[in-house]
Amino acid sequence: MDVAKECRELLKNEGINLASAIEYEVNDEEMRLTLEYIVDTYMQASQESQLVFYTALKKSMESGNMGIEKFFEGMGQLLLLTHLSDKFQ
Repeated sequence: MDVAKECRELLKNEGINLASAIEYEVNDEEMRLTLEYIVDTYMQASQESQLVFYTALKKSMESGNMGIEKFFEGMGQLLLLTHLSDKFQ
């Protein structure tokens, strides 16, 4: 199974544009992450992590648009925190 393709298909079927972005404020600086960037970044992880991401995405979709929005906000925050912690090590 191509997990990245499956994630994109799920979003496409829900009418969600992968070019949509979520804005974050980090150290008084505006940061924007597209949904496509978030998906692509998580798809670089291990196969097990990809499956966890995919399963969580499917579960968030069961909660409707608010669930999907919260899912991507959380996944994006995790990416930003990981990037910041790597910077400080």
